[in-house]
Amino acid sequence: MAKHSAADPPLVVLRLSDSFIDFWPLLAHELGVPLTVQDAAETVAAPTDALAIILAAGGVESEIAPLLARLGSREAPLAIGASVSHRLAAQVVAAGAADYFSLPDDRDALRGALTAALERWRAARGRASLATLEAQAHTFREIVGDSPALRGALERAARVLPHADATVLVAGETGTGKELLARALHYGGPRAAAPFVELNCAALPPQLLESELFGHERGAFTDARAAKPGLFEVAEGGTLFLDEVNSLALELQSKLLRALEQKVVRRLGATTSRTVDVRIIAATNAQLDQAVRAGRFREDLYYRLNVITLELPPLRARGDDVIRLAEHFLRKLSAQYNLPEPVLTLDDRRALLAHGWPGNVRELRNVIERTLLLSPPGRFALEGLEGTPPAGGGAGLPFPSSLVELQRAAAHSMLELTGGNRSEAARRLGVSRSRLLRLLRGGGGEDDDSGEP
Repeated sequence: MAKHSAADPPLVVLRLSDSFIDFWPLLAHELGVPLTVQDAAETVAAPTDALAIILAAGGVESEIAPLLARLGSREAPLAIGASVSHRLAAQVVAAGAADYFSLPDDRDALRGALTAALERWRAARGRASLATLEAQAHTFREIVGDSPALRGALERAARVLPHADATVLVAGETGTGKELLARALHYGGPRAAAPFVELNCAALPPQLLESELFGHERGAFTDARAAKPGLFEVAEGGTLFLDEVNSLALELQSKLLRALEQKVVRRLGATTSRTVDVRIIAATNAQLDQAVRAGRFREDLYYRLNVITLELPPLRARGDDVIRLAEHFLRKLSAQYNLPEPVLTLDDRRALLAHGWPGNVRELRNVIERTLLLSPPGRFALEGLEGTPPAGGGAGLPFPSSLVELQRAAAHSMLELTGGNRSEAARRLGVSRSRLLRLLRGGGGEDDDSGEP
């Protein structure tokens, strides 16, 4: 007997005659699935969620076609009769049956067909379970942070979530979490049960990239010894994530545009196109509008990708999210390596906040992991971050310079570090908000509480 699962679907038999009445319980027992037997005359519509629907018509085979017409089943039933007529089999299949089996001659063939159907059902259930696990692992809850800039991006993403076909462009510096957001959009949306396929457009030369995206036929080029589906086909029904789409060569940009607009792809060396149902999420670490003006990116493709844009802020603009992320990584990595979770000291926090994080969240995670592994158990000996200037557009501290210029530069750097939060910037600098405002304007003077609120 096949291994039975309580969640397996039933074998449904619609009885037109009693010719094989004793066979169905034995067959269901062999397969290890529940059995439901119904009188065909009393059945109004074909059951749903069945392993297979069997029309048992031994001796009354002429009643199969009228029953098929009446049921209007979305899933083609298997017709069973006693007649071995090939003409009858052809007529039954033409009327809407999936296949015709004559008993007892075709008993083994019927058993094989049902076994294959059960294996397909269990495989589909396994894929659905995997998708559920993936969805749990890649949710918006995994994107840690409370800064206004990050919250704004996630709120926009949440509004896009239910729309299965909306093209999304995720913009942000390297290491800001663009892939994490793309996975959250996929596994939280209607396409979660289908594949999530990713491709770094900067990792391959144009000729290989074209084959990866669109596939190729045997003999399409020297090393093409067998046909290969492209990632558009692999991602059928799901999401294709194109990272660093700004790196695409111009000749590939036109082919990508055609695939997006017409929903068709053509393998290299093929003479016909294939229809695809794929949702595109693209990511860029460069300003695509600037690339368009410079002639490096097609304007029509830019507008096709830029339907919904989600901008992920750099870590240096997320304020105390640096500390939240550091503590998050400490918890996860301590559990992963079975180490006691250390506590960040005040000096650790200051060093983390002062660093510019040019590699953003990815750099922070690497620093936390390295420090955790190299520190004594239960301790966190952070080294090498003190005095690192903010990266990527921060004002920095111009030295040598006048005291007023140094103060103004410090004010601008701290404002950027806190994501534009003036009250928080003033608190960290140890000055009032009014003095911070004067410093930002280029003034100085002593601190007081009588100025602008």
